[in-house]
Amino acid sequence: MSNKITSLFNIQYPIIQAGMIWNSGWKLASASSNSGILGLIGAGSMYPEVLREHIQKCKQATDKPFGVNVPMLYPNIEEIMAIIVDEGVKIVFTSAGNPKTWTAWLKERGVTVVHVVSSVKFALKAQEAGVDAVVAEGFEAGGHNGREESTTLTLIPMVREALDIPLIAAGGIATGKGMLAAMILGADGVQVGSRFVASVESSAHQAFKDEVVKAKEGATHLTLKELAPVRLIKNKFYNDLVELYKTTPTVEKLKNLLGRARAKRGMFEGDLEEGELEIGQIAGLIHDIKPVAAIVKDMLAEYSAAKQEVHTMF
Repeated sequence: MSNKITSLFNIQYPIIQAGMIWNSGWKLASASSNSGILGLIGAGSMYPEVLREHIQKCKQATDKPFGVNVPMLYPNIEEIMAIIVDEGVKIVFTSAGNPKTWTAWLKERGVTVVHVVSSVKFALKAQEAGVDAVVAEGFEAGGHNGREESTTLTLIPMVREALDIPLIAAGGIATGKGMLAAMILGADGVQVGSRFVASVESSAHQAFKDEVVKAKEGATHLTLKELAPVRLIKNKFYNDLVELYKTTPTVEKLKNLLGRARAKRGMFEGDLEEGELEIGQIAGLIHDIKPVAAIVKDMLAEYSAAKQEVHTMF
């Protein structure tokens, strides 16, 4: 399966495993890359030296291309970028910040740069900044999200219409049919997050993985827009937020309730009551925990079958 994305990253299939905080360590990234897709280490939950360790272990576990996802709002960004270049990583996905800040610096050092956006406006800014591709992420996505609330179904064709560079669709994609739909809408590839949370190799806590599998339609909600919009499974912490919102809270009060390390507490440590449980709406279609290789195989088989089915419709 050869196209702009497979050529850009030198991978077999146009699928990217999202770099998700507390879920995407070297085991998930290397397993993904070994399956013919692009694996990403999620740097957002790692201290610089921890990131270095994960990069080194990933290099030992795969001889295929892999990258690092870097949310630019996190501290130690200069040290993180220096480690990425020092360790010879050639693919970086940036998010949560201005793409102009690091794109030229990375590209001067031979790094392929992709930026994650949630709107046409920011997709154009990323293209102007010189990125090699854009991930356009719809409202359905898990974790931190855009304020525009544009769904993947509407966002992808609008971004495709505006951009000249390769486009990767994200948000609500976990199946082969979803992959085909996104590519028909104009995407050159897809980024998959939630489905890989519920994988054997994910660094998420087993209790969180089980909660993802149990999730049904309506189990998640986008909240905390005043800080950074995030889609959460409804639990005690979420209900506490709902009660606080009834008082029309200040940003400071929201920050006080959120506190520190709540995402780690939920996804990495398995506190299903007080932790942030970040996952996409597509969790309602995730029914099991499988090895990455099996997930990729299932997606590709469904993609091929759906493609043939489309041919019979006309």
